[in-house]
Amino acid sequence: MTEQKTEYGYGNAVECKEGEFAGWYHWNHDPYETRSGPFYMRREDDGSYLSAFRAEEKHMNGAGSMHGGCLMTFADFALFAIATDEMRDQMGVTMNLSSDFLGGAQPGALMEARGEVTRGGGKTIFIRGLITGDGAPVLSFTGIIRKFSKRP
Repeated sequence: MTEQKTEYGYGNAVECKEGEFAGWYHWNHDPYETRSGPFYMRREDDGSYLSAFRAEEKHMNGAGSMHGGCLMTFADFALFAIATDEMRDQMGVTMNLSSDFLGGAQPGALMEARGEVTRGGGKTIFIRGLITGDGAPVLSFTGIIRKFSKRP
């Protein structure tokens, strides 16, 4: 995949060209996130952002349900997808990520994250969201992103 400027505002968001998530985008600059997912995002017709991935065996814990660390990594990805319009080509870091586990997800489940910016406009962005597995609530989350400019 080649890097390209996208509607998502990040120069290194690339479009998936094949498979289940063809037409979706992902960031290719985070090695941990890429190995953990990969996770995908797209803009919905209402202007919001939807993040998704398909649950695989590599995402499960010893009991056969999705690992909590995987869910929190996906929530962190979703924070930035949800806040895409607020980020406006700037970099950012997660200052806080809080979550509540609501249920489990099994291999093969379609994992989706939706949410909203509850406060933005400055250097600090507040977000809340919900992750579902095949439509059932799995994790609710809130987070705070702090924007910063790249250093020369």
